[in-house]
Amino acid sequence: MADKHGLQLGHTLGFIGSFYDYEGLDLAIRAMPGLLAQDPDMKLVLVGGGLQEHALRELVQTLGLQQQVVFTGKIPFAEVEHYYSVIDVLVYPRKSLRLTETVTPLKPLEAMAQRRVFVASNVGGHRELIKDGETGVLFKADDVDALVEAVRRLLSNPELQRHLQANGERFVREERNWRSSVAVYDAVYAGAVKAAAAPAH
Repeated sequence: MADKHGLQLGHTLGFIGSFYDYEGLDLAIRAMPGLLAQDPDMKLVLVGGGLQEHALRELVQTLGLQQQVVFTGKIPFAEVEHYYSVIDVLVYPRKSLRLTETVTPLKPLEAMAQRRVFVASNVGGHRELIKDGETGVLFKADDVDALVEAVRRLLSNPELQRHLQANGERFVREERNWRSSVAVYDAVYAGAVKAAAAPAH
């Protein structure tokens, strides 16, 4: 059943990983009231745990979202695939910090490999991996309204979802395999070896 905006009711958003402040999970929680206004059955599932768990739980209480935000706690590795399968849209709302602007994360690659769709903030680390509208949906970092709009954009467009699934899987298979990753360093190491072998002047 869909609402007037084309949004399917009862969607599940989710994050699987460690709860560090830089992951921006507080933004995902703050986005829920805006999303629930159009999809009152939506859930946010936070799989894992970490330093920010207590603060995140307090935020959920403050916003009155106890029925809409689910904390699973840490889970066995064998159960991770199950949670990937029940989450409709993965959310990677990393905050804009020196770390997130320079370090490339693995989570989007894991999602692409499993043909899962996701939204992600446009920090530098994400932009290295994700092409907006091609392998994922990017939104302005630290902006709750932009996160809400990105989720709505994705959920209201099944064709876009299929496009992202196919392109994401292809990107991982063809460009982010071990052979391609190692090839990047071939010239670097070859140059270093040549320089080391050259006679000193």
